[in-house]
Amino acid sequence: MDTINSIDYPVYFTDTLTELVNFIEKGNYSRCFVLTDEYTSIHCLPLLQMYLSAADNYDLIEVSAGEESKTIEFCEGIWNTLIDFGADRHSLMINLGGGVIGDMGGFAASVYKRGMDFVQVPTTLLSQVDASVGGKTGIDFNNIKNIIGTFTSPKAVFIEHAFLETLPKRQILSGYAEMLKHGLIQDAAYWNLLKVQNVEIAPSPELVYRSVAIKNKVVVADPLEKGFRKCLNFGHTVGHAVETYSLQNDKDHLTHGEAIAIGMICESWLSHKKAGLSAEDLQEITTVLTGLYPKHTIESSCHGVLHSLMKTDKKNQGNNVNCTLLSKIGECSIDHICSEEELCESLSYYSEL
Repeated sequence: MDTINSIDYPVYFTDTLTELVNFIEKGNYSRCFVLTDEYTSIHCLPLLQMYLSAADNYDLIEVSAGEESKTIEFCEGIWNTLIDFGADRHSLMINLGGGVIGDMGGFAASVYKRGMDFVQVPTTLLSQVDASVGGKTGIDFNNIKNIIGTFTSPKAVFIEHAFLETLPKRQILSGYAEMLKHGLIQDAAYWNLLKVQNVEIAPSPELVYRSVAIKNKVVVADPLEKGFRKCLNFGHTVGHAVETYSLQNDKDHLTHGEAIAIGMICESWLSHKKAGLSAEDLQEITTVLTGLYPKHTIESSCHGVLHSLMKTDKKNQGNNVNCTLLSKIGECSIDHICSEEELCESLSYYSEL
């Protein structure tokens, strides 16, 4: 598959780990650091090390897995390690992991000594089709998801399909939600293809490539999210609030994709009420998503808290909650202001399914 050229960096899909070694050698870096968590250290690092054995002078930094680790405290640990190992502005950070590793590693690198180079080697379906592309870095702060971060592009992204073979079904489904979103906002034919796939196994390299191509088209058109790029927020205004609430209150908290699936159902209902989405399209989206993702209980007593969380979304203007909505499957529009009553009604729609 051809390399995709993003904002100012390439996304590799073929012979990716060989391309990574070539990139390191051409960069003439003073030192390389590989950021992992305890899972990618076991399941993904050995494959990478088979290639990196040809590249001298790299060190490992391991953090705890999970969204709970995406905090300033863990960034401090990364920065302290970089200092201890003498990292300079000519060093390279290799982020080997899922979205947490990519977001946090990218952020830590983007501000260390006012910026050191980093590359993304995403190992989950979610990070391959979403977090690794677009030049966003970030951490959570005060239990608000991705509220601290930068727009800083990696030097390259290396998407290796073999890593997906290590994933359990729940993690495949988490990334699949973002792929379905890409179809809903930009490509009805892609949605129709995805909704009949076997989700017991990782999607094919061709489907991953198509999702990356859709997201890349959007971010290249609007790198700093001033307008069109907001279309990628479909499902995320409600979804991020549900995800944050679950992280704070549930022992077995929702994955990102599970929360976004809830958000897409709610925001499809809002789309039917406010943006012209047909009843037939609403029913189709609801049926597909409820068929893939387990039902999550959202008590009406939680609606006020969830609305307060929605008001912290980065794309809002003042106290107005700003949603991206669908006009039909494959087409969307941005900047729909939704009232608290409408948002709570959308949560009730989901709860009553």
